[in-house]
Amino acid sequence: MAAAGETPGYVLTCGEVRTGLLPTRHCLDGRGAARLLALRTDEQVRVSERPNLHARSPDVLTGVDCRLPTANDAKVRAIGTVAARAVLTEGRVLQATAYFSAPAEGLDQRQPWGYYLVRPGVLVPLGRLPERAVAAGFLARDQSAFPSGELGVGSIAEGLFGQLSRHPLLDHEVPFKSRRTRLRWAALPVQDGAGASIERFTLDDDGLRTIELRLPRSTEPTAVAGLCEDLALHDWLLTTVVQKFDGIRTGAAEDRAVMKVVRPLVDHLLHLWMPRARVDRTLSPLWEVLETEPGFTRQWRTLVQRIRDQLTLQAIAAPAEASTAP
Repeated sequence: MAAAGETPGYVLTCGEVRTGLLPTRHCLDGRGAARLLALRTDEQVRVSERPNLHARSPDVLTGVDCRLPTANDAKVRAIGTVAARAVLTEGRVLQATAYFSAPAEGLDQRQPWGYYLVRPGVLVPLGRLPERAVAAGFLARDQSAFPSGELGVGSIAEGLFGQLSRHPLLDHEVPFKSRRTRLRWAALPVQDGAGASIERFTLDDDGLRTIELRLPRSTEPTAVAGLCEDLALHDWLLTTVVQKFDGIRTGAAEDRAVMKVVRPLVDHLLHLWMPRARVDRTLSPLWEVLETEPGFTRQWRTLVQRIRDQLTLQAIAAPAEASTAP
């Protein structure tokens, strides 16, 4: 067992990202984004304007003493803090993330809270951590109905998203309707000699996405969270545009209805596609996996071309309709 005062390496990092449209008609500028994400008075919101407007809140901590989900129903107790933060992209898309890391070896007995508070975002198990069983349980568990006393990271992310959505800066008049998505991840260490990899990426109809990663032990948990936020953002963009186009009929009689769908997408979403813009460079190659299968950017370009085609057809049709009007 690790002794109190030691800082063991992490063998597991897990988290969940909630992604959705900021509930306000107009995008927030950098100053408004900083006000929205000011979760703490002792740390500033990080705002950058290149290559796009991006704001990230400081982390806030939630203390927990609970069981961890496991695939084999083993009882694993862990104590520590879950870190949560929020990100706003171009003043339009809001994300709330909750995540934690855990060492392979825990302690013989529970320590005073001071021990855990100096390890932000770390859950320390009592005894040895069965990291593979916990990773599998975390990805598989329906956290909307998790057992009493079991860790629910998704509820922490959801609570932060809801808190920010009620901010007085927002008017709650969205430019179009959309659904939120959830991306849940678990990262385990790579095997000797292997490189970082995406072992599994799944899409469910209820808006849940799960991703299992293999990463070097030296990877910082905040970098893993940044990668997953980037994946979640672009998955949400794809999902939203696909859903808006789903079921639309084209033709002269439907032109007005089509444009009612297309214009908000052009105004608010099309310029947000920038994969890997803020992903740690050591993790950036993992995007290549998603570019190959299922082909995120290829699908996005196809959707953008459909939107442009609709705008072109509308531009051609408008003068013709005007010339035939009585």
